[in-house]
Amino acid sequence: MKRRSLITAAAGAVALGTATSSPAWAQPLGHAPTAPLSVFNVISDIQGDLGDFAVALRDIRATAPHSSGLAVAGDITPRGYDFEYAAVRQVLERGPRPREVAWAIGNHEFYVPKYADPQTLSLATWPNGTTEDSLFRSFHRFAGRGTVYAETTFGGIPVLTIGTERYMHYHDPKLWDEVWLSEAQLRWLEQRLRHWSARRKPVMVIAHHPLPNTVSGTRNKLYATDYLQADALLGLLGRHRDVFLFSGHTHWDLALSDWYVRRVVPGTANLDGFSVINTGAVQTGFADNGQGGESTVPGVFNQGLQVEVHRDRVVIRARDFAAGAWLKQISVPLAATI
Repeated sequence: MKRRSLITAAAGAVALGTATSSPAWAQPLGHAPTAPLSVFNVISDIQGDLGDFAVALRDIRATAPHSSGLAVAGDITPRGYDFEYAAVRQVLERGPRPREVAWAIGNHEFYVPKYADPQTLSLATWPNGTTEDSLFRSFHRFAGRGTVYAETTFGGIPVLTIGTERYMHYHDPKLWDEVWLSEAQLRWLEQRLRHWSARRKPVMVIAHHPLPNTVSGTRNKLYATDYLQADALLGLLGRHRDVFLFSGHTHWDLALSDWYVRRVVPGTANLDGFSVINTGAVQTGFADNGQGGESTVPGVFNQGLQVEVHRDRVVIRARDFAAGAWLKQISVPLAATI
């Protein structure tokens, strides 16, 4: 079953501010070479494509041998079965293994209830005896933590993973993959952003679902209403110029011009906005079909990011793992020098 057939698209996006893919102050690379304080990598949407995942790990080791860590922005598995998590773990163990991995939860981690057994799709009998709690327990065991949201550091740079705390079809039969964030998670995010801002550190936020009116695909009706609390989340992130939000889910091609944008949120007193970056995907690429939907990117698709944090800027490079080639890069000045 195609991933797109599982998405319920509702009308009306949250309209908060604007996004631009070519900010005047995000200049092309022109600095004298200096060693970065931290290098790390970001991928998303493995979805069972373990061969391409292994290719990505080898390419990351070759291009960033001293990488501080790997962030995976959700859809770790195709459906969320424990044996699928175990298969991902086996690829990691075979290596080359990242120094540290920060896992975000994605919608595909909740697809077990759609199946009567791993070989039999059975939406008519959803949830097929699967409890919502069991899905979260599987993710927690794999990620080695007890909450969806968590904080780590890559080379001293804070990395916050966020995600849904409910699979909404258990709570509302009209909903499926929409993201629900608890007040506790929003308060935690607010506090951690304020904490690191006071210490003049850029903050890397890893989320599976993209926010509306940001990067590639987010003006498409498929992704207009992914977040049930989009305005609250935008209001928190939009206060901080040195926040970098990495989102997946769309699988949209990093070759597109709006792979990186600045999102300005009215009422936050931050007229420069914050950075939002598309992560591409390991499994299958998509682009706009010109009719409000999507078309598959032909050929082998396997993309991700390399991030270099310097004292005064963050350099983000888009990578084609399959071709072993850089696609593009941008250097984003920091408001506060580290």
